[in-house]
Amino acid sequence: MNIWLKYLITAGLVVVISEIAKKSDRLGALFSSLPLMTLLILFWLFFEKQPQDKIANHAYYTFWYVVGTLPFFLIFPFLLPKMGFALSLSVSVVLTLIIFYVYCLLVKQFGIILL
Repeated sequence: MNIWLKYLITAGLVVVISEIAKKSDRLGALFSSLPLMTLLILFWLFFEKQPQDKIANHAYYTFWYVVGTLPFFLIFPFLLPKMGFALSLSVSVVLTLIIFYVYCLLVKQFGIILL
């Protein structure tokens, strides 16, 4: 598949969702919370004839990474009114990375290696 077509479709999806979010907070969040990017990536991997184990691993690891990064979505809206956009975003990313590292250490004890 032409890589430019992949870029166009993927970028188009991001633009459409951001335009929806401008009109409706809830609807934009709903669409962005759906695993649309993951589904698109799984489709691209399949379409490009990647092995099934590679496709399955992508879905498996995506699950574990999503769980570990969910705190961002609680930290950022909490900090935003207190610190402004740029500082809230920065602090949220740093805190999420710290929480994610601790999470990786925790799940490693159950045989799930993320880092």
